Amino acid sequence: MRLCLIGAGLSGLATAHALKTAGVDFVCLEQASDVGGIWRRPQAGERGPGYLSLHLNTAKQLTGYSDYPMPASYPLYPRHSQMAAYLRSFAEWAGVLDRVELGTTVESVRQEADGGWTVVSRDADGTLSSRGFTQVIVASGHNSEPSMPALPRGAETFTGTIRHSLDYLDGSEYAGQRVVVVGLGASAVDIAADLSRHAEETVLSVRRGLHIVPKQLFGMALDEIADAPWWIGMSLSEQRRFVEQALLVARGRLGDYGLPEPDHPIFASAITISDEILSRIRHGAVTPRPAIDSVDGDRVSFTDGTSMRADAIVYCTGYQMAFPFLQPGCPVGRQGSVELFKRVVAPDRPGLFFVGLIRPVGSITRLVEAQARWIARLVTGAAVLPETEVMRKEIATYLSGVAGQYGQREGASIQVNVAPYLEELREE
Repeated sequence: MRLCLIGAGLSGLATAHALKTAGVDFVCLEQASDVGGIWRRPQAGERGPGYLSLHLNTAKQLTGYSDYPMPASYPLYPRHSQMAAYLRSFAEWAGVLDRVELGTTVESVRQEADGGWTVVSRDADGTLSSRGFTQVIVASGHNSEPSMPALPRGAETFTGTIRHSLDYLDGSEYAGQRVVVVGLGASAVDIAADLSRHAEETVLSVRRGLHIVPKQLFGMALDEIADAPWWIGMSLSEQRRFVEQALLVARGRLGDYGLPEPDHPIFASAITISDEILSRIRHGAVTPRPAIDSVDGDRVSFTDGTSMRADAIVYCTGYQMAFPFLQPGCPVGRQGSVELFKRVVAPDRPGLFFVGLIRPVGSITRLVEAQARWIARLVTGAAVLPETEVMRKEIATYLSGVAGQYGQREGASIQVNVAPYLEELREE
C-alpha cells in the first residue's frame, strides 16, 4: 500500500500524523518551500490569501492539534507567523517532515482501470514525474482561485489599481491613497481595518448585509460556546435567538453603523468574525458605502448616488473551489455543490478522499483530525465504506438539509455544525 497526500498545511499535517500513527506508507506533495499552508505565506512575501495583519479568528486551545497544544506563551488569537511556527514544530514533533516533498506541484491525478491512481507532479527544478498510488488524499485547501464579480461599468477607464485580496499583503503599500474595499467577509473587514491605518481614506463597499460577530461573547471565545454542552443542547431557533440577543447587547444594530442589515437570520449564511471593523467605522477610519455603480477615470460612484476619488479598489470577494489537477465533476458536481460522503469520500472514485473541505462555525482542527483518523482506518481496513448507493443517498440528504438552512450557494454545501459532525465521524 502506498498513498499520496496532497498539501502540507493544517489539514495535510493532521492527516500525515494520522497516517504515520496508523503505519500507512505515504508521500506528501507540497508546492511551497516549507510546510504551513496559508499561514507561512505572508512572512515569505508569497502570493496567497494570507496578509501581514492576519490573525486566527479561533481560540488557540481549540485550533491547536489535540496531541500537541500551542505554546502557553501564545496569545488567545495568534498571528500568522506564530501559527506558521507552530505548524512547523508540529511537523517536526510528529516526525513527518521526511515524508514531505517540498516545492512539488501536482499537475494531474487520474484513476486507472485497475482502480489505482496516477499522480503527475513537477518538482522545484521543473522535472515532471509520474507515480502510481493505491489511494490519494487531497488536503490542499480551496482558497487559491480568486472569485471576481463582473466589474462595474467604466472599470476599464479606472486610473488606479484593481486587485483581488489574493494579492494584498500589507496596508503600508497604500499609504496616503484613497481605497475602496469591496465585500463584508473575513478578509474584507480585516483588510479594511488594516488599510485604514495607512490610507488617506478607506471606504468599505457592501452589497449585501452579513452578521458581524465579535470573537468573544460573554467573555467566551465563539469556539468555546460552540463546544459547550448547554449550546449543543439548544435547537437552531434557540441558538439564533440567544446570539441575536447577545449581539444587540454587544454591538447594537448594524444599520446604526451605516451597514446594511442582513436579509437572513444568523447561521443561514457564513458569519463574519471581527472585533475591529465596527470600531474603525465608529472612529471614522472606515466609511461604509453600498455597491459600486460605475467608475469614470479616478472617480468611483456608488448606488446611493455618492462618489469619491480613488487610487485603488481591492475586491475581497472570496474564492472559487478549484482543484485543477482533478477531473471535472469531483468534488464539485454539476449543481455546483461539493458531493462527498461524510464530506470526505468521493463515492464514484474509490480511493479518493478529501480533508478540510468543510466550513464550521469555529475551529476546523478537531474536525480535520477526525476526518484523518477515519481515513487512516479506511485505508488500513479497520473501517469499511457502505455501498455506493448508500453514500449517494447520504450526500443527497445532507445537501438537502444544508440547503434548507444555508441556501443553494456553492459555499453552503461545505457548512457543518461542529458537534453533530464530530459525532458522525466518531460513529464511523
